[in-house]
Amino acid sequence: MSRFLSREAARLAPYVPGEQPGGGFIKLNTNENPFPPSPAVLAAVTEKAGGLNLYNDPSCAALRAALAAEYGLAPAQVLPANGSDEALAFALRAFCGAGRPLAFADVTYGFYEVWANFFGFEAQRIPLAADFTLRPKDYFGLGCTIVLANPNAPTGLALPPEEIGRIAAANPDNVVIVDEAYADFAPQSCLGLLGRHPNLLIVRTFSKSRSLAGGRLGFALGSEELIACLARVRDSFHPYNVNTLTQAAGIAALADREYFARCLADVCATRRWAAGALAALGFEGTDSAANFVFVRHPALPGREIAAALRARGILVRRWDAPRIADWLRISVGSRPQMQTLLAALADILHTSPKEA
Repeated sequence: MSRFLSREAARLAPYVPGEQPGGGFIKLNTNENPFPPSPAVLAAVTEKAGGLNLYNDPSCAALRAALAAEYGLAPAQVLPANGSDEALAFALRAFCGAGRPLAFADVTYGFYEVWANFFGFEAQRIPLAADFTLRPKDYFGLGCTIVLANPNAPTGLALPPEEIGRIAAANPDNVVIVDEAYADFAPQSCLGLLGRHPNLLIVRTFSKSRSLAGGRLGFALGSEELIACLARVRDSFHPYNVNTLTQAAGIAALADREYFARCLADVCATRRWAAGALAALGFEGTDSAANFVFVRHPALPGREIAAALRARGILVRRWDAPRIADWLRISVGSRPQMQTLLAALADILHTSPKEA
């Protein structure tokens, strides 16, 4: 470590993304969409490429208008960001601080913990139930800013919107942030709650359901007052945060509803089929409402299964955290990719742990 590193930076515990290897692997470890972006996205990006000598629109006016129209809101209720991670970071910087801790589940998206450490916020970790379900009453009257991934990651479990509404109503003086990165794959969203709960903020992404993980586009939805708070943070840090090509890609992706619906239906159908096939191999899993499954097998530790899959050219995600060390999060790939995964798992499960 460099002697020039500040003491504050030395104390940071960085987030560890899923492995991004070179070619030759089937990547089922980072919840990317198996389908490419809409052809309309590629055309829009090509058209705008000639204007890269000019700065992008910092207000993202056209993109905000498209998002507002898509979700039935006013443009002032929308803030685009460089991925949903940036939108979440803006929200935490805006709504957490001295005397206002951040509360989140003990098994959830790992970046929440990283941000609490980065910004120096007090963190309150609330245990999920033994079956990984979230108990709304655990969040009533906390006096904290609350962030909830719904569907949760890595479990894939989702709370019904009315339960999120109960949490928001029980914390009227604090913001409740709902991270809906995977909501398009779920049967319900919390979007309908925005008009009833002025303290509710929803964060979404184009990375998963709209095949733009490499484009880095996310957005926040909420009351005009909450969005103005996020804009204040953005303009104090990174006012040109969404580049010209990404803005164009986002508008085009929203416009191609047919392509979006077709890809979404395919991923959800493949998830259901893969979950059944994994169960037939003896895996136990949660009822995932996301674009991944979360499973474990009673015969082999998760570490051994993940290592054996990697040796066969397939990447899945696992963590060393005590409650989930034997669990694997497997992204839903294409049908051929999932067939290859299942064949590999069948082979691994007929091999002794030592040989794996």
